[in-house]
Order: sequence, then structure tokens, then C-alpha cells
Amino acid sequence: MKPDHVYILRLADTCLIWSHRLSEWCGHAPVLEEDIALANTALDLLGQARALLSHVGDEDRLAYLREEREFFNVTLAELPNDDFAFTTLRNFFLSSWTLLMWQRLVTSSDEQLAAIAGKAVKEARYHREHAADWVVRLGDGTEESARRMAAALERAWPYCAELFDADDTDRDAETHGLGPSWSTIEPAWRADVSAVLHAAGMALPADSKFRSDGKRGRHSEHMGRLLAEMQYLHRAFPGGVW
Repeated sequence: MKPDHVYILRLADTCLIWSHRLSEWCGHAPVLEEDIALANTALDLLGQARALLSHVGDEDRLAYLREEREFFNVTLAELPNDDFAFTTLRNFFLSSWTLLMWQRLVTSSDEQLAAIAGKAVKEARYHREHAADWVVRLGDGTEESARRMAAALERAWPYCAELFDADDTDRDAETHGLGPSWSTIEPAWRADVSAVLHAAGMALPADSKFRSDGKRGRHSEHMGRLLAEMQYLHRAFPGGVW
């Protein structure tokens, strides 16, 4: 597969898998307003994923007919929804990251990718603001909500290193103007995350030696079950139409 396609698929697959995880909250969020907000965020992410997938190939084939190791999403996106605190914190981490990515991709040498980014950056700005508000509300809320946020931070933080793990694909994209090397957005991301966590009564944890590697197709044990659910209907009725 072409390096530029892998670079785009890493973002596309992250949006797709993250969208699927958010869709699992439909009908289960703690309040009706947030139930709708999470569903809307999932739809935005699905739209971004579709635009990116269509840019590099057939969106249905790429979404439904690839095997687990052919997906390049970051591992954080595929982790199950243990509770609302974890979902909230993951939303903030990934929204802050995607906002920074989209802001840089609007100047991509790939005109279609730049156009996708121009629309997506507006959605990501809202996603980041909404998630940040919830992080502060829960972290600086009750004793129970603060405890759950602390547990969510402990679980999610080790997976964040993958968001800035640059390799030859990133460096090639940066050299040709396709998009930024992921490592270059880490300082801005850390500054944003640190400020929001501080407002929530939390702080950045110490960095972990653990490294997840979903962006290279090596996923957690949760990915296979997620794909089995997401891909079932298309595989059971190939070529089916509404």
C-alpha cells in the first residue's frame, strides 16, 4: 500500500473506530442531552471517516472487508467503554489531537485532503470544547466523579504516546507536504491537555514505557470483537442494498 494512503488511513480508521465506540452509547448515556451529543459526534466522525476512505479507495470495502491487521487506527480509539468517565476523557484526548491534525491538514499539498480538513476542523473544534467541558465537570465534581476520572486517566494515558509516534510514513508525508509528522503536534497537545486537566483538578501523569501500536496494524484484544460487530451485516449480505 502506498505510504500516503497509509498516512490517510491512520486518521480515517481512527475516526471510524472511535465513531463506532461512541455509537454504543446511543440510548445508554447518563442524560438525554448527552445521549444526543455523543450520537452527533459519532456521526461527525463517521462523515470524516467516509470522506477519507473514499479519497483512497472504496469506502465500503475499506470499512467492512479489511481484516484486523489491515486497520491502522490508534489503539486508544478501539478500547471499550468501561464507563462514561473513560469515554469523556478519551473524547477529549482524541478531539484535541484531531483538531490539531485537521488544522495542519488544511494546508496539505493534497487538495482533496485539504478540503476535507477545512470542513472537519469546524466539527473537531466543537468536539474538543464539548469534551473538555465534561472533563472539568467530572474531575472537579463529586468525590465519585473525581475518582472515576482519575481511574480513566490512569487507564487512557499509556495509550496516548501512540498519538505522537512518528515513523517513515509520517516523515514521508511531511517531506512531500501531505501532512504533519505526528510527533510535531505533541507540544501543542500536551499544553492543551495540561490546562484542561489542571482545571479539572488533575495533572499530567508520568509517561509510561508502554507503547501501543494500532497505527501499524497491531491491535488490542478488543479490536476483533469490535470488527465482528461492525462488519457482520455487510459480510452476511454481500452486495445488499436498502
